[in-house]
Amino acid sequence: MATDPILFAFPECFETERLLIRAPLWGDGALVNEAVLESLEELRPWMPWAQQAPTVEESEANVRQARLDFLKRVDLRLMLVRKDTGAYIGGSGLHRIDWDVRKFEIGYWLRTSCVGQGYMTEAVEAIFGFAVRELAANRVEIRCDERNVRSAAVAERLGFPLEGVLRSDARATDGSLRNTKVYAKVRGLDY
Repeated sequence: MATDPILFAFPECFETERLLIRAPLWGDGALVNEAVLESLEELRPWMPWAQQAPTVEESEANVRQARLDFLKRVDLRLMLVRKDTGAYIGGSGLHRIDWDVRKFEIGYWLRTSCVGQGYMTEAVEAIFGFAVRELAANRVEIRCDERNVRSAAVAERLGFPLEGVLRSDARATDGSLRNTKVYAKVRGLDY
């Protein structure tokens, strides 16, 4: 097995019952921009990148950087697309990667019009499976602001044990100190 992550070969897309989950591509900026603008008010309390409305060009530049990061294997952003309509419904991915340990963090957000329909639970379950099967993950984390009840609910629905709460761990988007919940599944213990 290769030891340099740039040599790791794995699929750039996979499917669930309702979703196509894929790496970002050149030209995805307009899709992302539309979803972010629709969801800005709901994202603003949790996502540092959602404090101001991006332009289409800024979203495209961001997607292109995400594509490069995916190819370099430093961050694996994933696009969530409905199979029946082709609509972009949100973003996820595997972040804070430690290839030596095979540790990944799943991050996620969903466009406002798609909340409460089970899409994120479906996506995160599939992304976890992808990390285990394709990337030989030994540890997969989900971290969220302690106040982000919806984000924590996804982790809990999928059986991620709460390992702890890191007190005053980071700055919230409003500048205050926040507590961070850490959920994780570990090979040999949870799967």
